[in-house]
Amino acid sequence: MKNVNLITLFFAIVILQTSDLFAQSSNANQAFWVHEDQVKPSMIKEYEAVTKDFIAQCKKHDLKDSDWSTASIDDGTYLSISPINNMADFDKNTMAPLAEKMGEEEFTKIFSRFNKCYDSHRDYVVHLISDMSYMPGGLTTNTLGEDYRKWHFFHVTPENVANLRTKMKEIKSLYEKKDAKQHFRVYRNGFGNPGDYYLVVISAKDAQSYAKTSQETDILLGEEGEKLFDEMLKYVYRYESKTGRMRPDLEYVSKK
Repeated sequence: MKNVNLITLFFAIVILQTSDLFAQSSNANQAFWVHEDQVKPSMIKEYEAVTKDFIAQCKKHDLKDSDWSTASIDDGTYLSISPINNMADFDKNTMAPLAEKMGEEEFTKIFSRFNKCYDSHRDYVVHLISDMSYMPGGLTTNTLGEDYRKWHFFHVTPENVANLRTKMKEIKSLYEKKDAKQHFRVYRNGFGNPGDYYLVVISAKDAQSYAKTSQETDILLGEEGEKLFDEMLKYVYRYESKTGRMRPDLEYVSKK
């Protein structure tokens, strides 16, 4: 029960309009609130089940202005994601109508089920950086038919942030010059993150199409690309990659 209020608060402050969540961003540094649950391997089925039960309650009671997307990582991490426009979004409590309609006892029960699925979770903010991202058709997180995700984390010390950013922009310019078919979005860590990093997110249909497009891009960029990547990595003190996918079955979209 100890985490019920925290989880309720999370849902209250991160949920915004889906049209904003998936549309093109005109904000060069659009902020996203991310809630991360590290789910126990033995509780993954239960976690997904209770998430679907919670979504069913949202639909049953027609919860308004309360949309979120979900991604699952292969290591059992689940991410609930929603954009935030400003700090005032943190003050919204759009879960209150649902709690009232469900009743306090039933509302508490469903979050008690969540609590059994993990021992730790956290919340943080990331910023989508449009001038570092490469999506010629328009910057968007809604990559239809491409739910597969590859997350590339480039951890950097404060003294090397500017140098890393410069090299990443040079790489983007090369992608543009070569008309590369593999597109990417770049995010920068924000509030709640330990340390500094840039995150490159690539969408694909599946692992096979990701590998194929990556190989074709490497060949296309050639020695020039290899040289730029080597130079970029000089400013990175730790690199890690994660694989997963978007989960439309675990998202909620309110009726308009």
